[in-house]
Amino acid sequence: MEITRRQFLASTAIAAAAVGAEATANPFAIVLGTAQDGGFPQAGCKKDCCKNAWGDVAMRRDPASLGIIDPVSGQRWLIECTPSFPRQARRLDAAQPKLAGRIDGILLTHAHIGHYAGLLHLGREVMGADGVPVHVMPRMEKFLRTQGPWSQLVGLKNIALRPMRDGRAFALNERLRVTPFLVPHRDEFSETVGFRIEGQRQKILWLPDIDKWERWKTPLEKALAGVDVAYLDATFYADGELGGRDMSKIPHPFIAETMRRLKNQPAAVRAKVRFIHLNHTNPAHDPHSAATQTIRAAGFRVAEQGERVKL
Repeated sequence: MEITRRQFLASTAIAAAAVGAEATANPFAIVLGTAQDGGFPQAGCKKDCCKNAWGDVAMRRDPASLGIIDPVSGQRWLIECTPSFPRQARRLDAAQPKLAGRIDGILLTHAHIGHYAGLLHLGREVMGADGVPVHVMPRMEKFLRTQGPWSQLVGLKNIALRPMRDGRAFALNERLRVTPFLVPHRDEFSETVGFRIEGQRQKILWLPDIDKWERWKTPLEKALAGVDVAYLDATFYADGELGGRDMSKIPHPFIAETMRRLKNQPAAVRAKVRFIHLNHTNPAHDPHSAATQTIRAAGFRVAEQGERVKL
């Protein structure tokens, strides 16, 4: 049967609207911060690395954190709860205004201040939250239950601790799954994990803190093979960045090391990597720096605050 031009245009518009609605309905991740625990600029720093950022708000970056949003279920989660929680919660609200204020869970990697200290905002002095699920590994759970002021959050039921286990996947909802995995790091108060986040379309690796790649039982190349986007520890760009300090006592994989390790990988693999958790001294904070240009030329990226990834 022959259709009229009007009918054709109408059917095309309906199809386009359906595609647009489907895209809008996809769960997605949004980067809420890209800096190391102290943010950028960092408190007390009067050196050139932070000088311009003190005077230019647009240059400032919050500690590394990832938001997860499912527009269909109306649910939202935070990976990490940083000292910049108020700004990052607002950033999460702006990403999906209809869901503003809602937090369906927080997933913690470990007990260093840039990854959990924002929990204090859930207490009675600020939000007085009601049973926000906080997903934790065993040592992290014990730490929060037994050490003040965190134990008060548990006692007043501002937060509800949800146990995680190494390598055991769990569902955030029917469209999203997370698998925590142990990694070597400075574990004074808790173990340290990364996360593999799986949606219906893509998978994300979240690994902002780890010691040298050689200390991890899982080869980095194998970890990258199973995901579409990988947010990797990029605390420092290269050795010598901290002046006279012995950087072997602060074991993170330098960006330069990671790039050398992966230089012979296919371009599609290198393109998965987005460097995150940058120390205030890291020259890659500056998008115009020689360091950032080198990263791009090698086929990698520096994560950007506010960027989104479909899940």
